[in-house]
Amino acid sequence: MTETGDDLADAAASSKIEVPQDLAVGLLGATDVNLRTLEAQLPADIHVRGNRITLKGAPADVAASERVIAELVKVVRGGTTLTPDLVRQSLSILSVSNESPAEVLSLDILSRRGKTIRPKTLNQKHYVDAIDKNTIVFGLGPAGTGKTYLAMAKAVQALQNKEVTRIILTRPAVEAGERLGFLPGTLSEKIDPYLRPLYDALHDMMDPETIPKLMEAGVIEVAPLAYMRGRTLNDAFIILDEAQNTTGEQMKMFLTRLGFGAKMVVTGDVTQVDLPGGARSGLRIAARILDGIDDIHFAELTSSDVVRHRLVADIVDAYGRAEEDRDSAGPRDVASGNRAARRDGMRRTDGGHRR
Repeated sequence: MTETGDDLADAAASSKIEVPQDLAVGLLGATDVNLRTLEAQLPADIHVRGNRITLKGAPADVAASERVIAELVKVVRGGTTLTPDLVRQSLSILSVSNESPAEVLSLDILSRRGKTIRPKTLNQKHYVDAIDKNTIVFGLGPAGTGKTYLAMAKAVQALQNKEVTRIILTRPAVEAGERLGFLPGTLSEKIDPYLRPLYDALHDMMDPETIPKLMEAGVIEVAPLAYMRGRTLNDAFIILDEAQNTTGEQMKMFLTRLGFGAKMVVTGDVTQVDLPGGARSGLRIAARILDGIDDIHFAELTSSDVVRHRLVADIVDAYGRAEEDRDSAGPRDVASGNRAARRDGMRRTDGGHRR
């Protein structure tokens, strides 16, 4: 059947959008870097002349693209510097919800030296909202999803707003089996490698010169999990990082340190357990037995929330698929594959010595 001109006209639509002159550069980006991202990502064709944007395509595609442009204009109007990553994140938010990217991306937590810390994905915003609304929050997800960084930002914000009187940061020193006394050096030298990521995040959020003074005064404490035993932590914002490497007993010990006026955030990735001897992760146990308790929230972050280099999300997904394949193959298949690989390697080695 041949389509007539009228049929084609009905199948196509166009829309012209006038962007305020003072917002056009922020929307399109320096050297049109954001425009190129929009050209690649929008379902409709986009053409720009001056501050006029023309969209062409199927009616549904044009309507969806109009909404994207309108939301990005809101982001720029709110003072956020739009980047290709933020364009992609806005598109991701719109693809899975009716929430406004402008509201998600304008939720400032901290600002320091011109750098603003805010959630960059919808799940990150839900995570931050959960921290505001609950006493204990578990942030679960792969590396790079911002679970520890955002928790640290909320802790510093709470301290600055005088909602708490101190911040306590801890993580299990799994490599030493918590037996730090067997390592050489002073206490600081022993624990520093395990806690360095927490120090690094603190330096991003606070004046580095004030951190030693606050630590000396006990306002900020960074310590291994073993040092939490026997304490009650009142009026504190407490963060347990790398919680997948706690045992069930350690997790119970930590959670029962909760005192009056305190808030806890527990972060971890249950796919990255490094406990020796195949011990069960305390984070997995907690997720199973505490889910559904009032004032305890479990926030799930995924590879789509990775805010490091864009390749990190692809790497996380690739390893996840490989682990699923390995689990579905079963131990006998894996062992068989390993033996085949060894035989193949031996044949290649033998062949290299033949004359």
